[in-house]
Order: sequence, then C-alpha cells, then structure tokens
Amino acid sequence: MSEEPFAVLINQIRAGHERAATDLVRRYEPEIRREVRFLLRDPFLRRTFDSMDICQSVMGSFFLRAALGEYDLDKPEDLIRLLIRMTRNKVVDATRRQRAQRRDHRRATNIETIEVQSATPSPSQVVEGREMLAVFRNKLTEEERQLADLRSQGQEWIDVARLMGGTPDARRKQLTRAISRVSAELGLDELDDE
Repeated sequence: MSEEPFAVLINQIRAGHERAATDLVRRYEPEIRREVRFLLRDPFLRRTFDSMDICQSVMGSFFLRAALGEYDLDKPEDLIRLLIRMTRNKVVDATRRQRAQRRDHRRATNIETIEVQSATPSPSQVVEGREMLAVFRNKLTEEERQLADLRSQGQEWIDVARLMGGTPDARRKQLTRAISRVSAELGLDELDDE
C-alpha cells in the first residue's frame, strides 16, 4: 500500500466512512487475531477468550479514538504497531480480570450460547457505534470537542495549536487525557464479561 492511499484511508476513518472502516478491518484484523493467538498460548486463556472478542474490542477502541483525532499515523507500519500494542494491553487487562474473578474455567460451555460473529459490522452495530460516539462527544468539554473536531478534519497538531493557542504537544496531551477520562467513565477500555 502506498503512502497516499493510507493517508486517505485514515482521513476517511476520522470522518466516519463505513467503507474505510470495513477496509481497515479487512486489512488489519488478521494481524490482530494472529497476535491474540500468540499471546493466548496458555490453554486456560484459550478456553476463556476468543481472538475475535479481543479483536473487536481493539477495533472498537481504535475507531472511537481515531474518530476523535487522537492518533497520528503516517504509514501502515505505525497503524500495525498501534494495533499490536492495543491488542497486548487488551489481552493483559482481560487476563487480569479473568484471574481476579477466579472463574472455574472447567465449566462446560453450551454450544447454543455461542454466537457467530461477522468480520463486518451489522447495520445495528454501525448505529450503535454512531450513538456511542455521540455519547462520548457529549461528555467532552466544548474545548475538547473543538480539538477532536479539528483532528478528525485532518488538522495537524501544529495547526490546532495555531488556531486554539498553546503548544502542539500540550493540545495533544489535552485530547489524550480527555479521551482517557471519558473512556474510563463509559467503561470502554474493558471487555464485556458476558
């Protein structure tokens, strides 16, 4: 993939284009699932977690934060590194929660309770994602929303600082902290314990 199509893909994701999101999932989901399978070498963990669950959690976090303009991604390698780091963090967090609850992993799973999931989002998932983004944005302050809007429009941090004042690094940190705060409030950085 050349640099220009990657930059276009990232800008489309920031703008919320469904086709770009589907393309990104198609291209990068195998990398995430491979990393999850590598990290879940422990048979206990393999029985407890599915690579698709963690992959969907990573993608959900990525799309939300990308739409808010948190990430600076110049080339595909930057995106792969980010997704792998997010995957590792999700696996570590999920493992800690699972072990802290000391669940009996020997319990039988009823085959009727297993849901088959598609690699592309359903219309209801798209609507749910848009609703979550709206809820997320409403929890930001006006200034934080303005930062997110400028970043989602593709503005570089130096341009954001020029428009809003301050330094590029201070504005980047402000948005990162805001996203972390709201993510924690909404419980978005956790896997569902269903």
